[in-house]
Parts: sequence; C-alpha cells; structure tokens
Amino acid sequence: MQTIYKVDNINKYNADLGQKTLHPLVTMVDMSTAPKRNWYGANSVRFMYDMYCVFLKDVKCGDIRYGREYYDYQEGTLVFFAPGQIADYDVPLEPYQPMGYALVFHPDLLHGTALAKTLQEYSFFNYKSNEALHISNDERQVVLDCFSKIARELNQGIDHHSKKLIVSNLELFFNYCERYYDRQFITREKVNHGILANFEELINAYFKSEKPQIIGLPSVAHFADELNLSANYFGDLVKKETGKSAKEYIQNKTIQLAKEKIFQDKNVNEIAYELGFKYPQHFTRLFKQKVGMSPVEYRVAN
Repeated sequence: MQTIYKVDNINKYNADLGQKTLHPLVTMVDMSTAPKRNWYGANSVRFMYDMYCVFLKDVKCGDIRYGREYYDYQEGTLVFFAPGQIADYDVPLEPYQPMGYALVFHPDLLHGTALAKTLQEYSFFNYKSNEALHISNDERQVVLDCFSKIARELNQGIDHHSKKLIVSNLELFFNYCERYYDRQFITREKVNHGILANFEELINAYFKSEKPQIIGLPSVAHFADELNLSANYFGDLVKKETGKSAKEYIQNKTIQLAKEKIFQDKNVNEIAYELGFKYPQHFTRLFKQKVGMSPVEYRVAN
C-alpha cells in the first residue's frame, strides 16, 4: 500500500514533525527532535513537493526512488527537491527516528528578491534525486553553519529585516552547494569518464541506426535519459569534463560525421537527411558555422 504525502504547507509540515511554526513561508527542522515516523501499514510513501526542500541526511532510514531510479543515498548527503517533483520512499518495517536536517521554503518567500530571478541558475534543484550531493566533514560543518544562521533568524521573530536576511543566507548556502557540486564532479572523475565513454558510444550507435531519419537530430535530453541522468546534471558533467556544453559536443560529433560523408560521393541533401536535419539549409548553416566554409567548399578545398 502506498501513502501520498503532499509537502505544500509550512504549518502542516511543522505540525506533522512536532515543530513550532516560526515563519509561515520557511522552516528549519532538526529531524532528531521530530517523533519517530510510522506510516501505519504503508510499504511506500509518495512525496509530492510543492515547496523547495533540502535534506541533509545523517542516517540511512529507507530507500528513496525518483522515477525508476534509487538515488545515490548514504550518510552525509544533501538532496534537493523543487516544486512539482515527486519521490517515492520505501518505508522500513519498524518505526524509525529520522536524523539530519530539513530546510523547507515556499516559493512565495522569494517574491521581490534577487534570488527569485537567479534560483534557476542553481541547476542542482533540477538534478534527479539519485544525483545527491556528497559532502565531507568540513563541508558538512559549513552547511550546518548556514542552517544555524537561518534557524537563528527564524527564532528572532519576524520583522521587516527577516525576509532579506533569511534569503541572503539561503543564497549563501546555495553558493556553497554549487562549489561542492563542482568538487564532486572532480572527485568522481573516474565515474564521469565512464559516463562520457558511454555517451560517445550512444552517439555513434544513434547515427548508425535509423533514428536520425525517424527522430531527427539527437538531443541532450535523449542521451541524458539513456544514461539515467537529468538533462541538467548531464549537461553540467559534460561541461566540467570537456569544456564544451553537451549540445556543442553533439554538434561537433555531427559535423565530424558530416565531413566523412562529404567524401562518400553524396550530395548535401542526402547528407543532411542521413544526419537527421529537417532542412538541408540548416545543415549547411551549422557546417559553415563550425568549419568556416560550406560543405561544397569543404569538398573542393580538400
């Protein structure tokens, strides 16, 4: 049996965790102070998020799935959810004491602030939950310091400075998370190289198949889905590893294949069709942009 739990109201969320609501749009919860969770016979819970949620997990207490994938979940991980996202949680057999911290805020908290315009730049909110952020002990302490500042401000009581200070500390926290994700891309270099190798194989297989003629040019989202990654995480990984965006990487591979086909006694229309371009002029435009000359000029020059 599955239970549906909507995370859409700060007051209700606090009440369910035995917490006092200090601000109607944001809360910081030390999960060790919450009662043991018991979902009364459910073997899974589907969380439906209508608020931004960040969880620092200090103990593994059940598996969480995002779609078909289990997220990379262990002690000392940060996981982010944005409004509209859904995650399924496999409930342990026995009631358990949650440990860690939850930072939850409603989108309305950001109205009229600079962070409302820049929040979308923190792409980790759109990573799949199996792309959790693993932090070191030192990084964990920085995260807890940010959480402490937000909690301290909440306990001060609401005045006309509250929103500005809370949002400023949120932005500071997100900036640290951005730094730590950059570090994670580096420390997981071996794993990332494996993903890039698979990406290269998938591109080659795509162009050897009939997919270009049926589907068209390959997209970043297509390969991200094939690799069980979110488009944002995949794009950031490729950029960190190659210095090029995933879209540029695909375009460069397309042009590389086009150069080979140019010398196979095929005309421009045939090449464009085989590569998945809807219109030959789009192929010619991209080729000239990347190579500096048209396909016909390239054939003559070489």
